[in-house]
Amino acid sequence: MRSNKHLFLVLSILAIFLISPSSIFSQSNENQSDELSILSENPSRLRGLIERYSQDYGSLNRFYTAETSANRAARLSQLFAEKQSQLFRFNFETLNHDEQIDYLLFKNYLDHELQELKRFNLQLEEMAPIIPFAGTIGDLEDTRRKLESIDPAKTAALLNDLNKRIAATQKSLEDNTVKPKRTVANRAVRMIASLRMTLRNWYNFHNAYDPVFTWWNAEPYKAVDESLGKYSTFVAEKLVGIRADDKVTIIGDPIGREALIEELQFEMIPYTPEELIGIANKEFAWCQSEIIKASREMGFGEDWRKALEAVKQKYVEPGKQPAMIRDFALEAIEYVEKNSLVTVPKLARESWRMEMMSPERQLVAPFFLGGETILVAYPTSTMTHEQKMMSMRGNNPHFARAVTHHELIPGHHLQQYMTRRHRPYRELFRTPFWGEGWALYWEFLLWDRGFTKTPEDKIGALFWRSHRAARIIFSLNFHLEKMSPLEAVDLLVDGVGHERENALAEVRRSFSGDYGPLYQIAYMMGGLQFYNLHKEFVGGKKMSDRDFHDAILKEGAIPVEMVRAILTKQKLDKNYRPSWKFY
Repeated sequence: MRSNKHLFLVLSILAIFLISPSSIFSQSNENQSDELSILSENPSRLRGLIERYSQDYGSLNRFYTAETSANRAARLSQLFAEKQSQLFRFNFETLNHDEQIDYLLFKNYLDHELQELKRFNLQLEEMAPIIPFAGTIGDLEDTRRKLESIDPAKTAALLNDLNKRIAATQKSLEDNTVKPKRTVANRAVRMIASLRMTLRNWYNFHNAYDPVFTWWNAEPYKAVDESLGKYSTFVAEKLVGIRADDKVTIIGDPIGREALIEELQFEMIPYTPEELIGIANKEFAWCQSEIIKASREMGFGEDWRKALEAVKQKYVEPGKQPAMIRDFALEAIEYVEKNSLVTVPKLARESWRMEMMSPERQLVAPFFLGGETILVAYPTSTMTHEQKMMSMRGNNPHFARAVTHHELIPGHHLQQYMTRRHRPYRELFRTPFWGEGWALYWEFLLWDRGFTKTPEDKIGALFWRSHRAARIIFSLNFHLEKMSPLEAVDLLVDGVGHERENALAEVRRSFSGDYGPLYQIAYMMGGLQFYNLHKEFVGGKKMSDRDFHDAILKEGAIPVEMVRAILTKQKLDKNYRPSWKFY
C-alpha cells in the first residue's frame, strides 16, 4: 500500500513537468503580466512611513470624533509635526527617483494638512458667536472617549446650563442689529447638526446602562436636544434666510483669493485663479464654435439651442436606459482595446457594475456617477411629470454616450482598478486633478480620434465639455466673491443649455461643502494637463498610446505635475515648487 502511494506521487510530479508552461498558467497571460508589473515596481523606503501615517491618522480621527474638540486639533497638529520630522530625517539626495517623488508628495500633503487645520480653527473662531457652547459638547465627548468617570448629578447641571446658554445665545442674536455673515451662519447650521449628533452619541453611551445617569440626565438631555433643533432652525431661517423646504436658494462658503492660491499650490497648479478663468473662457468659446458647426449639420443653422433641444428629445422610453448604458460601456471598451490605447485587464472588464440612482440622490446628482459601479440617473414613477421630463431629457442617449466611458472604462472604473493594485500607498495623495482629469481627458482624446461621429453625439459631447469649462468660471468666481450661486445657475442654463432643475442640482452639489473648493475646476484643468502630456510623449513619438496610458495608471492618483516628473525623469529638489505651464 505504501509503495503504491509512492509511485502515485512520482507519477504526479512527472505529469506536472510534462505539462507545457502555457497549460500550467492557463488562467491568463494578461493576469501574469499584470502581476509581474506589480512585482517589478521599484520599492520605496518611504512607503512604510506613509502607510504608518495613514493608520495613525485613522486612529486619531476615529477617537477624537468631536469636530470642535480642542484636544482633536492639538493631537492632529502634533501628528503632522511628528511625521514631518520623520520625513526630514531622510537624506533627499540619496533617495532614488521614485522615493524623491514620495518625499515631495508627503511633504506637500503634510504642509497642506497643517494649513487646513489653521483654516478650520479660523472658521471656528468666525462661528464662535453663533455656537459659543461648542466647547462644552466637545469636552463631554472627549471625556467619554477617554472613559473617564462622570458624576451624573454634575452632568445634569451642565446640561441644564447648556440649555440656558443656547437660549441666551439665540436671544442675543435676535436683539443684535449686527448679524453674522450669511455664509458663516450657513456653516454654523452644519456645525450645529454635528454637535447635536456628538451630544447624542455621548448620551446614548451612558443612557440606560447607568440607571443613575438616566435618572439625572434624561430630561436635561431631551431639553438640550430639542433646543439645538429649534436653534438650528432659527439660524437657518433668520440668519441664513433659507427654509427646510426651500429647493431653490443655494448658500456656499467662498474661501477668498488667498486661500484659492494656497489650494492651487497644493495641487501643483502654477496659475492664478484669474489665469484659470481666462483659460476656461477660451475653452468655453471653442465649445460654442463647435456646437454651432454641429447645429448646422443638423439643419438648425446658428441656433444651437434648437439643435440641443432636438437632441434632448431623443430620450429612451422607461425601462430601456440600463441596456443603452451597457451598450455604450461595451462600445468604449472595444474601441480602446481595438486601437491599443490602454491595457484593460480581464478582471476590470468583467467586474464593473450598474445600479440605478435613487430619486433623492438625483436631486443633487441629476446625471451619472461612476467608479467600480456606474449609477444611472433616470426618473422613477414617484417623480412629478416635470421631474420625469427633466431627467429623461438631461440623460438622453447622446449626453449619456459622452460620459459612460468617463465613468467606467477607460475612466473611473479602470482608474480605481489600477490604483488599488499599483502603489496603493499613494492613495493618500489622491487629487481630483488626476481622478476627474483623467476621465475627462479621454473625452478630449476620443473626440480628436473621431469616436464622436454624428452631429447629435457631437452636441452631447460638447454639452459636457462646455459644462466643465463653465464649472471653472463659476466656481472660481464664486470663491473670489464675484459670482453668486444663482448667477452660476443662469450660466449653466443660458450658456450651456442645462434644464434649470438640473442646473440647480449641479450648483448645489458644487457648493454644498461636500467637495473641496477646487474640485469642480479639476475636471477640465486636469484633463488639459493630461492632454498636454499626451502631445509631449505620444505626439512627440516618445511613447505609444498604450505605454503612455499604462504608465500613468501605475503611478497612483497624484498631482499631474508629479506624473510628468516621473515620465521625464526630471531632476528634483527637496524644495521643489510647481512650474509646469500646461496651457
